[in-house]
Amino acid sequence: MASPTKFAHVVYRTRRFDEMIDWYERVFEAQVRYRDPVLAFLTYDDEHHRFAFVNLAALKPASAEPAARAEVGVDHVAYTYATLGDLLETYSRLKQRGIVPYWPVHHGPTLSFYYKDPDGNRLEFQVDRFQTAEEATAYMLGEAFAANPIGVKIDPDALLKHYRSGAPVEALLARPDGPPSPIPLEHGV
Repeated sequence: MASPTKFAHVVYRTRRFDEMIDWYERVFEAQVRYRDPVLAFLTYDDEHHRFAFVNLAALKPASAEPAARAEVGVDHVAYTYATLGDLLETYSRLKQRGIVPYWPVHHGPTLSFYYKDPDGNRLEFQVDRFQTAEEATAYMLGEAFAANPIGVKIDPDALLKHYRSGAPVEALLARPDGPPSPIPLEHGV
């Protein structure tokens, strides 16, 4: 089987059509390529679309119960940043807009910030700790990962402060000691 060479797109069904489009425009600085009352297509690069939204409110009336995330389906979509600086500056930009991660965690192979969009869809913004997949795999086969495969909760503000003060990136990318972070399992918005 051939491996994908890039991320293509994600399609979301929503009853918060305008709010979702606005959130993705702000978070990714995405541009709307096409929009009608039922569909919208957005991109943040030269791809024709990276996100698509289907407006359920336009297709079928709402039930008496509020929309909630299904227990099954997409858990999260992950995006890798090129550098720790890119990830941290994105965190800073989003925080200034009131968008903060619900789960900042250092998994070991990656340092990750998890966010929720207005419909409760989860996104992981990450940076790789290791230079190669082989190094990451070796870490995942080691004792430290076996003892704590979830990772350690981290403080993004402290990390950003140390980064901006000139701390070595290698030191910032090292997984800190600490107890395993609980996995946030709630599915609600």
